[in-house]
Formats: sequence, C-alpha cells, structure tokens
Amino acid sequence: MSRLAHWCFLHRRAVVAGWLLVLVVTVALSQSIGSKYNESVSLPGTDSQAAVNLLTDNFPAASGESDQIVIEATGGATVRSDSVQQPVTAALTKVAAIPGVASVVSPYSPQGAAQISEDGGVAFAGVSWKMKAADVTKSDARKLIDTAKAAAGPNVRISLGGQSIEAEESAGPGLSVAVGAIAALVILLIVFGGALFASLMPLVTAAVALFIGTSLISLLSHVMDTPNVSSDLAVLIGLGVGIDYGLFIISRHRGGVKAGLAYEEATVRAVTTSGRTVLFAGITVCIALLGQFALGVDFLYGLSAASALTVALTMASSLTFLPAMLGFLGPKALSRRERRAHAEKGPVSGDAAGFWLRWATFVERRRALVAAGALALVVVIGLPLFTLRLGSSGAANDPPDSTTHQAYTALARGFGPGFNGPFQLVSEVNSPADAQAFDTFLASAAKQPGVVSVTPAKISPNGKVALAILYPASGPGAKATVSLVSDIRDLAPKAEGAGHPAVHIGGVTPANIDFSRVLSEKLPLFIAVVVILAFLLLVAVFRSLLIPLVAAVMNLLSVGAALGAMNAVFTWGWGGSLFNITGTGPVDAFIPVLLFSVLFGLSMDYEVYLVSRMQEEWHQRRGTTAPSHADDVRRNHWAVTHGQAKTGRVISAAAGIMILVFGSFLIGDDHVLKEFGFGLAFAVLVDALIIRGLIVPALMHLIGPANWALPRWLARIVPNFSVESAVRKDAH
Repeated sequence: MSRLAHWCFLHRRAVVAGWLLVLVVTVALSQSIGSKYNESVSLPGTDSQAAVNLLTDNFPAASGESDQIVIEATGGATVRSDSVQQPVTAALTKVAAIPGVASVVSPYSPQGAAQISEDGGVAFAGVSWKMKAADVTKSDARKLIDTAKAAAGPNVRISLGGQSIEAEESAGPGLSVAVGAIAALVILLIVFGGALFASLMPLVTAAVALFIGTSLISLLSHVMDTPNVSSDLAVLIGLGVGIDYGLFIISRHRGGVKAGLAYEEATVRAVTTSGRTVLFAGITVCIALLGQFALGVDFLYGLSAASALTVALTMASSLTFLPAMLGFLGPKALSRRERRAHAEKGPVSGDAAGFWLRWATFVERRRALVAAGALALVVVIGLPLFTLRLGSSGAANDPPDSTTHQAYTALARGFGPGFNGPFQLVSEVNSPADAQAFDTFLASAAKQPGVVSVTPAKISPNGKVALAILYPASGPGAKATVSLVSDIRDLAPKAEGAGHPAVHIGGVTPANIDFSRVLSEKLPLFIAVVVILAFLLLVAVFRSLLIPLVAAVMNLLSVGAALGAMNAVFTWGWGGSLFNITGTGPVDAFIPVLLFSVLFGLSMDYEVYLVSRMQEEWHQRRGTTAPSHADDVRRNHWAVTHGQAKTGRVISAAAGIMILVFGSFLIGDDHVLKEFGFGLAFAVLVDALIIRGLIVPALMHLIGPANWALPRWLARIVPNFSVESAVRKDAH
C-alpha cells in the first residue's frame, strides 16, 4: 500500500490524466452504443415460468407485452356516450397503427364487451405488443401514451398501465443525488473545519468513479441481462461508499499534516492505514454483492455485477486518484484558519480528547449496562422482521399523479382490485379430451372463494395451447392473492385427470409470488456464504477470532433492525406520510437481498475503521517486558477507549453522510429506491450510533485481551493482512 501511495503521489499528473482519459472513453462509448436494459425475470423450475415457456413457444400474441388504456367518463357521461366513444375510438385507431403494436381490443368491439364496468363509468382497451416488455423502448411507450391521451377531453380521462408504461415513467435519481451530494458537502465542511478543497475531494473522487461506473453498466447491459434500476442503485451505493472512503483517507491525511508530517508522508500514512481499511471494506462489499450469484436468480446477476463494479471503482479511485489529488492539494488540505494555527502553535497532538473521549470512557465504565441495554434496543427495533412479507410493488405504490397509478385506481374502482393482477391459466391441449379437462378445471377454478371470474379458454394459433384469464377479488400485493395462487395450483392437478397435461398458473402476479418464494428459500444459503467469507477476511485482517465473530453477529443484527423498520413503514404504514410513501404492501422481494449485501459491506467500513485503530493502540502500548494479565486488561481498555475516541468523529460524520445520501432517495418517486434508501439510511443510523458506538466497544471491554488472541496453529495458516503490521513496515 505504501509503494502504491508513493507512486500515485509522485506521478500525480499521470494518475489523474489516466482516470480522466478512462472517464472520457467510457462515457463516449456508452453514449455511442447506448444501453440494452432488460427487466425480464427467468425462474427455471417454477410454475409461472412453465406458463411463460408455453406461451412464448405457442402463443406469441399472449406472450408479448400487454398494456391497458383506461377510459374514465366524467361530467355525468358514461363510456358509451358519444362525447366519450368518438374521441376514444379515433385514438385507438391511431394506437393500432403504432409500429410494434400487434393488436388493440377496443371496449366497443364484440371481443371487448366485458371491458366496460357495470356502471359504465370505466372501460379499458387492451394493447398487445409484438415483443416482450424488455424490448419495448421508452420512445415506443411514450408514443403509445401520447397517442392514447389525445382522446382526453371534458368528458374523458385517459390513463395507461402496464410494464412498458411503468418503465417509461420511471425517473432517474438525479434530484436525489444532487440533494445527497450537497448535504454530504455540508457535513464534510463541518468535519474538515471549513477546508473547501479537502471537502470537495471525496465528492470529486466519487463522481469520477460513478461516471465511469454508470457508463460501464450501460455497456454491461449488452452482454448480460441487467435491469434498468441497476444504474440507479449503483449510483446510490457508489455515492455513499465513495464519499465515506474519501472521508476516511482525507481525515487521516489531515491528521498527519497537523501532526507535522510532510505532505507526501501524510498521504502515504493515510493510504497505508485508512486506505487499507478502504481496501478491505470495499472487498467485503464486493464479496457480499457478488454472493448474490449463489442465489441462482438471473434477475439479480445484473444488479449485483453493476453494484460491485461501481464499488470496486470507488475503492480504486480512493486508493489512486485521491492520493494523486492530495499531491496537488498540498497545504490546502487545511483551511486558512487551520494553517495559521499550525504556523503559530506548531504540530497538534493526535491524542484523544473532548466529547468522544468522554463518550468512550462512559462506555468503558458502564460496559455491561451499555451492552445489555443497546442490544435490547436493537432487538426491539427488529421485531417487525418476523412478520416481514415479500412481494412486488406495482402501480399501487406509484406517485398519485402518475398515469400508471391513475390507471390502477380506475380499474380497481370499475372492476375490483384483483383486476390489476390477473392470473394466466395455461395448458397444453393435445386432444379434445385435453380441452375438455381444461374447461372442467376452469369451471372449478371459477367457483373458488376469492375468484371473481374466469374467461373462456382461447386456443393458440397452432392449436397446441389453451389460455384463460382468472381475475381474483384481491389486489396483487394482498395476502389473500398469495393464498389464492396456492389454492388454484392445488386445484389444478385434480382437474387434469389421468393422462392430461398439467395446468400452469402464470402472469405477473403469480410470477412475483414465485420470485419471492425462490429468494426466501435461497436466502439462508446466500447469507451463510457472505458471512463466512467476510469472517475469514476479518480473521486475516485482525489476527483474531472473537472480533470477526462479534462483527458478523452485529452486522446481522443491523440488517434485522433495518428490515424490521422497513416492514413497519412500507407494509404496516407507520410514518408513510412522513416519508412520502404511496400506499402499503409487501416489501419488494429482492430488496432484502440487496440490502443485506450492501449493508453487510458498509458495516464493515465502520468495523474495520474502528477496530483497526483500536488494534494500533493495542500494539503501540506494548511494553518491553512480558505483561501480566492485569496489564493486558488495562491495555485492552486503553486500546478500545482511545481507538473509539479517535475514530468517533469520523465514523459519526461518515454515518451522517450515508444517512443523508441514502435518505435523499425518499424525496424521489421511485418506490424501489425509496425502500432501498430508507432501509440503508435506517440501518446505518442503527449500525453507527448503537452497534459501533455502544455495543461493539462495550463487548470488547467485557471480552478483554482475548479480543486479540489467535491460536498459534491458526496464525501459521492465516495470511497476515493486519493494518498494524503494515504501519510498522512503513515506519521502518
């Protein structure tokens, strides 16, 4: 690390030029080639995927993207009034001529007679595309929206729903990023005593990595399935960790300059200590993110690869670009006031003092009470986790002024909430007997509690597959809908009879339910893989067994607290208006996986930064003679207390930045980003304030010198990545 820091400092022009060249090239390539994001989810072995496969192979019209144009009559008219029917019919004719549209079923046609509500206030037209939702571009969807809304008038309100419409209306995180960056800059200015250039460095470093990262993600979408939300989540994660990494390194650099070190030596010492923390924390985040490949769900591959790529870039820029920029910064790493004080009073001692020393001393003296009380508080916060319900957010959670939310509410009002989440009932029909068996099943399904209606079977053009649509009484995110999917699937084998093909239950809602179930089943394996790998890495870093064990348990607690709080807010509705959340429902199924991946890594930021400083204090107070047990106990207390005191200000600032950056995504409209932003912001609050600020140091005081113990036989096997050993090598 020291050689890398020396080289980057001395060759700063080449390093900065290299990063800027990569930035220009990647952005140019991304702009010229474009992106090819894909929202499709493949769940091999599930019933919903079997339905998709049958429709794709035999029923192309039914397997393409389907959107709805929802018509509401206003001003005392009905959808059959001339003032409504004439403009709507004209608009639907133009919609049918849009390139890529396979068919439009008008509510005024014989086939669409059932598409008008009983009171005549709401109707809808079905729009079928020739391609899947992933292949319908935003410009295609926008053309559909504009053409359909041309029918709006004094007696007509038009809204649209469907996956392609959702994708077109989704806005990027631009405003949230700007708000988060400004808030982070304010905190950095406070922490760095008003040193503007030092405060800007973490933001500049993160920005360089993010521009490169989002450009590479756009290119990545051409070689692997990558959902559109990948770049937004990558920006959210990269901005938070990038600023924190810069904060860690610059704080140590400024401390070295204030202590009288030359600028180059201060930079090298900062990278050797805090930079090593950044390296291991970044590796842990990447391990946790890439661990999602163990789940075997292709939808998560692009998400995890994009996020890991961005984290790796922020880590690399912090370890190379930032030291080079510090070489240009020179004395401007300090504010004018700090430079004057340094010139008048000389070097400043780096000893712990003030509030953070008093806080750390309090934790030491009340360690048993602090550990028990704080642990109980985290457990209470996490209790809602036990009722956590996973699913998929949809148009019901979109902003009230969005066309998708308006379409959802109009259809629910006119036809019932279940109309927004129909099931596809699909079966092969190889003979008239198979068709009769399928019709028998449909009759039985229609009589099930919670079923509003089942359409007659349609036969595919090749005559091999039958399709019917079932409308439930409950909405897509309701518990009753989940139960109904299971009930219909239990009923299906009974209707097949001997020798008849299976009936598969598909559609967006059953597919989301299958997605949630698959992730829930595989989540324990994923957690185990990430925890074990992170544990082994920390064993090598701290040459200890107990410190990594405590870290792993504490990280799991912080994740549990975050998921518990998310369930209370997004499912129970606690504080929904405060956080600008539309509606309640299940937490998106992939959010806990991503939250665990990112938070487990972010928690390691604070853990490694905190405990590595404690480890430095532990080794620096080593005596020349063999210490007694009592000496080691006092030495442990000193190391834990002073390590916590020296890092408290930086960790609290880093946590504050994370909370503001992640929390800023609550001001946007994207429900998924709100879930993710709230979960991470709340988790960081709990992790930094309660777990790293109270529980971890209190437990380390209670454990005593055993914190730093590693069996000799294991010490010979485990590689030595200790921060302290690196510092000693650099000193020599």
